[in-house]
Amino acid sequence: MCVCACVCMHVYGFVCVCFRAFACLQVACACTCVYVFVYVGGLFPAGSHEQEVFRFAVMQRGADVPKLLPQMDAVDTGSSFAMTYAFCSQFAKGVHAVMGVYDQRTVNMVSSFCGSLHVSFVTPSFAALADSPFVLQLRPGLQGALVSLLDHFGWRRFVYMYGAHAGASVLKKVLERAAERDWQVTSVNLDSLNESGFIQLLADLDFKKEFQVVLDCESERLNAILGLVGGNYHYILLNMGFVELNLTEFHALSPNVTGFQLVNWSDPSVLKVQQDWLNFDPKDGKYAGALTYDGVSVVAAAFRNLRRQRIDVSRRGNAGECLGNPPAPWGQGIDIQRALQQVRLEGLTGRVQFDERGRRANFTLTVMELSRTGPRKVGACDRGCDDSPTPEEFYGLQNRTYIVTTILEAPYMMLKKNHEQLAGNDKYEGYCAELAAEIAKHVGFAYRLELVGDGKYGARDPVSKMWNGMVGELVYGKADVAVAPLTITLVREQVIDFTKPFMSLGISIMIKKPTKSKPGVFSFLDPLAYEIWMCIVFAYIGVSVVLFLVRPRPPAALGPDQESAERSDDFGIFNSLWFSLGAFMQQGCDISPRSLSGRIVGGVWWFFTLIIISSYTANLAAFLTVERMVSPIESAEDLAKQSEIAYGTLDGGSTKEFFRRSKIAVFEKMWSYMRGADPSVFVKNTDEGVSRVRKSKGKYAYLLESSMNEYIEQRAPCDTIKVGGNLDSKGYGVATPKGSPLRIPVNLAVLKLNEQAVLDKLKNKWWYDKGQCGHKDAGRKDKTSALSLSNVAGIFYILIGGLGVAMLVALLDFCYKSRLESRRMKVSNNNKEVQIGK
Repeated sequence: MCVCACVCMHVYGFVCVCFRAFACLQVACACTCVYVFVYVGGLFPAGSHEQEVFRFAVMQRGADVPKLLPQMDAVDTGSSFAMTYAFCSQFAKGVHAVMGVYDQRTVNMVSSFCGSLHVSFVTPSFAALADSPFVLQLRPGLQGALVSLLDHFGWRRFVYMYGAHAGASVLKKVLERAAERDWQVTSVNLDSLNESGFIQLLADLDFKKEFQVVLDCESERLNAILGLVGGNYHYILLNMGFVELNLTEFHALSPNVTGFQLVNWSDPSVLKVQQDWLNFDPKDGKYAGALTYDGVSVVAAAFRNLRRQRIDVSRRGNAGECLGNPPAPWGQGIDIQRALQQVRLEGLTGRVQFDERGRRANFTLTVMELSRTGPRKVGACDRGCDDSPTPEEFYGLQNRTYIVTTILEAPYMMLKKNHEQLAGNDKYEGYCAELAAEIAKHVGFAYRLELVGDGKYGARDPVSKMWNGMVGELVYGKADVAVAPLTITLVREQVIDFTKPFMSLGISIMIKKPTKSKPGVFSFLDPLAYEIWMCIVFAYIGVSVVLFLVRPRPPAALGPDQESAERSDDFGIFNSLWFSLGAFMQQGCDISPRSLSGRIVGGVWWFFTLIIISSYTANLAAFLTVERMVSPIESAEDLAKQSEIAYGTLDGGSTKEFFRRSKIAVFEKMWSYMRGADPSVFVKNTDEGVSRVRKSKGKYAYLLESSMNEYIEQRAPCDTIKVGGNLDSKGYGVATPKGSPLRIPVNLAVLKLNEQAVLDKLKNKWWYDKGQCGHKDAGRKDKTSALSLSNVAGIFYILIGGLGVAMLVALLDFCYKSRLESRRMKVSNNNKEVQIGK
């Protein structure tokens, strides 16, 4: 016994060890499914402060999961060729995101590559004039802060000196505000002046007494400029590192110098990082380095969030050619950019947060001033500093004609009958044509309708990774807006933006309209099921038998006369059947039960017949006046279970994609059939699908959006019909490229049109008011079908049959009685003859 117990214990221990090993193996396998390394590209000038900080920040996060692996290239940021080569080289290496700097000569190149390839670029450089959806700006915009400071000082006349390296984004904002407030602004490009030219400029300013100057240039040039000024000048420095400037020699002159400070170097958390930096590099930190450090923190936080959400962004091979025409965007780039924009953290530069355009938001700037004892804080700007988009930036879009891509699909977009005599947008009509006009009217922009070149809605090729159709035109910058019956799907939402749905719908089934079934000869029996009729017959027989059994019987002591009188109340079997039939037909008869038991049976039978006849009468009118269509298919389950009727979808649309991706058993079975059907059940366009339904004599069903199904049902020759409910629920939306400035105003316009019931009016107009088969509810309220002879032919047949049977029974009765009478007469004559013979 002890030996057995020991063996069992050892076996149990071995099983436990195996189970734990299997569990660990499962965990290990699960972990390998999530990436642990993230490759981050770096494009910095050789030996620059930003490059060293980037290397330092990545090194400090060596224990992070996922771990950042830098792919750094030293590059001339002013050379478009060098930047292109370096960017494409890193893209080919499979980097997940890129950090780097640019200047005015390469900013457009970087924005173009990032937008085309969907690669995020995180930069501490100045903000570009035009927004790029895949460029994340770490440097806060100074436009709002400068305008607030100008308003505070009350400057109406000043000089704006700028270096071309910083672009013209701040100057553009200042000039716009100057036009609104009647400011006098003199702009001077410092890159076009040498030292003698700058001295001559200062002499001119002295002569004109223009001592209020805004300086927007790099830190290295600021000290040289301030060394040439006198105490009469008041400078606003557009530099976010005011305390980093070497202003010691200007304290005695005490010129009026105001600027901004982004990094609070006295903050304990900043001091700790600064100390670690000094151990790494003895050079003092700068605000540009702090921006770079925060950029690495943002990248690390974004990929931690993606990993936590188990979103796979691993690079499996090359995503496509960098210089391809058109370039193939990286599929996971949308997820990465969205994760980067959603990061919220406290960094060296304060609160790090981004708006939907990828620019810093909700940041704080310290306003600094130069005093005789050095820089001192005079204020802070945390509200009104953001360069938030103004309504004019969204709605003042009249200076450009936007391209609206669409597709010919009735009733959404159609060519007018006289389109050859028309030009531009006037050639088109339909639901989407009017929708585009309404949106343009609400948003306030000019547009031109253009048909998509390949005639497709938009799908991604699994081999080349290229998008076709209207989606491709938005992705590759060939169009600005898509107004069409374009279904909102996950894969499309990853590369373009959709508004709220302007129409809700689902996949539905179209078949050829079946012929209406005429009522049968005995259709008057339809209000009650055959089972009920059989029960009524059995109840009739049963009640008659019970009446026969409970009839009163005369006592044996009665005489013949009394017995005859008592029998007048007796229910024989035929009298019982006759009484039950008369009661059922609501007619009655000349006899009725007199005994208590008989009356109980008669009462319950009358109650039974009352309910049955009332129910029958209530349903009879509907069954006799309504002509019902017998459809061979009523649902997707019916399609999947049969093999006589073929069914298919549009080749290359969202409906086909729905069945391909579905995990529901019925839809998987349908997709398996459609994929292997020969000949193919897929069609090139909706017209081909409808034509195939009409010509197939009920042997082909077409799966399409319910809205289109309902429209075709209203078109001549009115021989198609939608059967069953919708297979899914989705919507059509107006699409724009990622990061387009039109996205928000167009979305608001769609919502407004929906609230004003304009969208419902458009659908009624193009579906039913212009329909050729009558409104879907027409004739149902005020019109009742008249009964035809076929509806009630059965009761005439029964009447004729009853009369015929009655005549036949009368004839047989006559013959039978005549024969009996002849026999009686013959017997009587024989008896008389016998008596006479005697």
